[in-house]
Amino acid sequence: MKRSLYPFCAIVGQDMMKLALLLNVIDPSISGVLIRGERGTGKSTVVRSLVDILPSIRVIDGDPFNLSPDTEMDVYRESRKVLGEGEEEEIHIITRRVKVVELPLGVTEDRVVGSLDMEYALRKGMRRIQPGILADAHRGILYVDEINLLEDHIVDILLDCAAMGVNTIEREGISFSHPSRFVLVGTMNPEEGELRPQLLDRFGLCVNVSSVEEMEKRIEIVERRLAFEADPWSFCKSWEREQNRLRERIEKAIHLYPRVEISRELLVSIISRCLEMEVDGHRADIVMLKAAKALAAYNGREWVEEEDVEKASLLALPHRMRRSPFEEVDITRGK
Repeated sequence: MKRSLYPFCAIVGQDMMKLALLLNVIDPSISGVLIRGERGTGKSTVVRSLVDILPSIRVIDGDPFNLSPDTEMDVYRESRKVLGEGEEEEIHIITRRVKVVELPLGVTEDRVVGSLDMEYALRKGMRRIQPGILADAHRGILYVDEINLLEDHIVDILLDCAAMGVNTIEREGISFSHPSRFVLVGTMNPEEGELRPQLLDRFGLCVNVSSVEEMEKRIEIVERRLAFEADPWSFCKSWEREQNRLRERIEKAIHLYPRVEISRELLVSIISRCLEMEVDGHRADIVMLKAAKALAAYNGREWVEEEDVEKASLLALPHRMRRSPFEEVDITRGK
């Protein structure tokens, strides 16, 4: 029986967290989002609820690498060989929602990267590749809960793959590379330890979340949660129209995004903010520009406004600032 997910649109508050996720859906090259906050603030609920509002993509039916039938057919044909399968007489193209793939703590390197299918080898005496989580996450969202507790060597694999957009499986004389472009979403409780600086900077956006403090909103959170637990199907049905409306808005923003333009004046404003905050490198400048354009597209505009730049700075700069640690920065709290 399929478990009902709490509707994204029914989540009370935490607007900056929700916005950061939506901007990455509109432009995956923003490079993901890190959500930092105490326990019970809805971090995991928000990420998992994305499934029902994500846009649709075209895939090849049965393909474990989630390759695009429009641009990645060469890789698909090559993958048939390492999977121990011959040429297909007929390829079936289907449309499905973008996936949210969860990376569990304690996961092994073989499970992440891919490995040799030992059962197949013992049964048939032939070698073939068994795709890993990085294959399943291609063209989707890779979610890591408690990412600060993930083992260092797994973190290094994620960093390399996120930077290159390619995963290479090398096992027992078999070597195969496949695309693995995904939006990396991590959640963490700072009380349980911090992230390595190398990983922190890889996240395009970062949001600090805290418990909702307004009495009316807290009452609303409790009432909605109890209604969902009492009858998940009816509760989700009551939010279906809002969910569909948001999905359509996202799809329109994705198509509008390539046409969004930014003035030279606002580009200078972005660079100036980065210089003022003394951030290292140029990643912050690029991420801010992309986030501002995605915001404009989300709001149905083909041009970036100052408000877009301001909001993008709240998401792209705090975790890259040299002098002010997160504990002193309050500007990203989704209130």
